[in-house]
Amino acid sequence: MPKRLDKALAQAVPEGVTLSRARLQVLIVAGQVSCEGEIVRNIKAVPEVGQVWQVVLPVAVELKALPEDIPIEVVYEDAHLIVVNKPAGMVVHPAPGSETGTLVNALLHHCGDSLSGIGGIKRPGIVHRIDKDTSGLLVVAKSDAAHQGLAAQFADHSMERAYLAVCWGRPSAMDPRLKGINGVRFEPGNVVRISGNIARHRSDRKRMCVVKDSGKHAITRIKAEAAFGPEMKPVAALVRCWLETGRTHQIRAHMSYIGHALVGDQTYGGKRAIPKQALGPEATEAIQGFRRQALHAATLGFVHPVSGLDLRFEAPLPADMSSLIDQLKAGTSDFL
Repeated sequence: MPKRLDKALAQAVPEGVTLSRARLQVLIVAGQVSCEGEIVRNIKAVPEVGQVWQVVLPVAVELKALPEDIPIEVVYEDAHLIVVNKPAGMVVHPAPGSETGTLVNALLHHCGDSLSGIGGIKRPGIVHRIDKDTSGLLVVAKSDAAHQGLAAQFADHSMERAYLAVCWGRPSAMDPRLKGINGVRFEPGNVVRISGNIARHRSDRKRMCVVKDSGKHAITRIKAEAAFGPEMKPVAALVRCWLETGRTHQIRAHMSYIGHALVGDQTYGGKRAIPKQALGPEATEAIQGFRRQALHAATLGFVHPVSGLDLRFEAPLPADMSSLIDQLKAGTSDFL
């Protein structure tokens, strides 16, 4: 038997009941766990063989966020989870300044009574997020079992997540500048691997930055799929990004760190001067006028946490990014 109460209870959870160790810790501290009638609030208490422990699960309460009839693109849905293609401009979860119009508000309306009491609250289980101005795929839990199973896959980095982005310049293993950046390695197929801890910027709390001795470990892999502009010095590139970890602003911060910030990213350097005749006039106007980070969560793959089936989804580029790429292609061909 484990020496800590939270670990012992986690091992003793009956089959069919989904209670994570983290959730048990919350219940212990809240006074919902007792031993033979006496409440115990110490998660490190040492249980003894033969003792009878009781865990009281609170009745699920309604989330303060209200359902809103907001159209959402549902890619897949069953009793346990839902996969949506979020548009750029939509916040995922209500927060100060964005209490309405969020994906959670839309899901509360769409799912209705099919939501279970995740963590004691009737709400969608948000296990990962993408930024307001990033478009693309998100999986959301509708049941406790799905929530815990999906969270575990995010924690062990087994979930497949790939993004498409348009960045300034062209990241390449042939670039000697990249070879001198700490944490950058090159892998077969001209893949650039970026390993750099990410932490909140000291002076600008809206930004994340790469740090050496603190922060959270983060790894991003990128590969240029197309380049736009002069062959020897492209203005921009379409890149595919794979996340091994999932930190706040990870792709945006890593791309800025290696000198290839995303086009349109106002926080991390999304606007640059373009040399004359490097692109056609329409392409130049399109790239300089792009108003959000050119980032799209294109691929999402995971094991269904209840059925065990392998699921994989693809979301095509949204209209604004597709149009930008078309104009960059046209602007490049004008000068070939």
